[in-house]
Amino acid sequence: MTHFDTLETRSADQRAEALARDLPRQIAAAKALPGYATVLADVEPSQVTTIADLAALPVLRKSALGEAQKSAPPFGGLTTLPTSGFAHVFQSPGPIYEPGGVGHDWWRMGRFLHAAGIGKGDIVQNCFGYHLTPAGMIFENGARAVGAAVLPAGTGQTELQVTAARDIGCTAYAGTPDYLKVILDKAAEMGVTLSFTKAAVGGGALFPSLRQEYADRGIACLQSYATADLGNIAYESPAMEGMIVDEGVIAEIVTPGTGDPVAPGQVGEVVVTTLNPDYPLIRFATGDLSAVLPGESPCGRTNLRIKGWMGRADQTTKIKGMFVRPEQVAQFVAHHPEVKRARILAQREGEMDVMVVQVEGTGGSERAYAETVADVLKLKGRIEVLSPGTLPNDGKVIEDQRSYD
Repeated sequence: MTHFDTLETRSADQRAEALARDLPRQIAAAKALPGYATVLADVEPSQVTTIADLAALPVLRKSALGEAQKSAPPFGGLTTLPTSGFAHVFQSPGPIYEPGGVGHDWWRMGRFLHAAGIGKGDIVQNCFGYHLTPAGMIFENGARAVGAAVLPAGTGQTELQVTAARDIGCTAYAGTPDYLKVILDKAAEMGVTLSFTKAAVGGGALFPSLRQEYADRGIACLQSYATADLGNIAYESPAMEGMIVDEGVIAEIVTPGTGDPVAPGQVGEVVVTTLNPDYPLIRFATGDLSAVLPGESPCGRTNLRIKGWMGRADQTTKIKGMFVRPEQVAQFVAHHPEVKRARILAQREGEMDVMVVQVEGTGGSERAYAETVADVLKLKGRIEVLSPGTLPNDGKVIEDQRSYD
C-alpha cells in the first residue's frame, strides 16, 4: 500500500529539521494569544526547537482548559481564529468547547483511514455521534480527505442501520469497537448479508478477541487514538505493532501529574503538542497512559510509535465510548443521602462494555439509583446495593476490571 504522503517516511534528520522550523513558529503563535500570555511569558520561541526544549514548558491540563474557557468563552483565548472563523463549535462533557474545521484533513484522520485501506470507492458507515461532540465530524472530515463517501449514521436504530448498510452497500465501518458487533449481530438476526470489509474504530479499547471476531467475519479492523481537543494523535497500520504518532502532533510520555519525561519504554502520561495553526495546544495533558515502542514500524512509517492506550493517569475511565469521571460519582452520591459510598466497575460481558454501580447504603431504591446514574453519568448501569463497609478502603471510586491483554 502507498503511504498517505511523504511525511510518513521521513528520515530522523528530516524530522529534526522540520521540528526546528515548525515548533518555534507554533510556540510564537501560541504566545501571542491571550490564553497563553502568562504561561508562556518567559519563553523565547526561537529557543524551542527540539522535544527536549519543549519539555521545559508548562503542561496544560484539561481542568485548566475548562477554567480558561469560563474566563474567556468559548475557547479560553487559545485559538488564532475568532469563534465565527471556524466551521463548527462542539461541546463535550464538562462542558469543554472545541473548535472544528472542514479544510483538508483538519483533524488529521485521513491518514488513519488511508492506513486502514479506506479510500475512493468505499462507502463509510460513520457510527460516531454527530450531535454536540465532534467524533462524527472528525471521521467525516477524514473520509473526505481520502475520497470515500459517507453514510452519517450516528448511533442507535440498529435495524435501520442494517437496512441502510445493505441498501447502500457500505464497505467500511467507523465507530466505537463494540457497536460494529451490534450491527453485525442484528444483521444476522434479520438474515441480511452486509458488505463491510474494513473497520476504523476509536473511542474505546479494541480487545484482541473482538478484533479476531471481526477478522473471522472478513473485516480488517484497525484503531486510532484521538481526542476531541487534539484530533488524531496516533493510529494503527496493517503491521499492527503499536500505534504510529500522527505527523501533525508531537507526543511526549511524562510522569503522571508532572511534565517530566519518563525513561524510554516506561509507562507515563501522554502529553501532546499540536501543530494545528488554528488551535495551537501546547503540551496538552491527555490523562491517558502509554509508553514509547523502540524502533520503526515494519510498514515503513518512520515516526515515533507508542503502545496505544494503557489506561488513565487518573481514575477517569472510558466506558461504551464515554468518559466516566470521579466527580460524577461524587455527584451521584450527593443525590442520595442514604448512600455512604459508591464505586463504578467497568467490565466486559460478551464482547461488550458493562458498567456496574456498587452502592453502599440502606433504605434506598435501586430504581432511583439507576435513574440518577443515567442522568449524571449519561450511561445505563447495573446497580448492586451493598452493606455499609463492604467496599475496599483504597480510595478508588472507579475501577477498570477489563483485561487489555
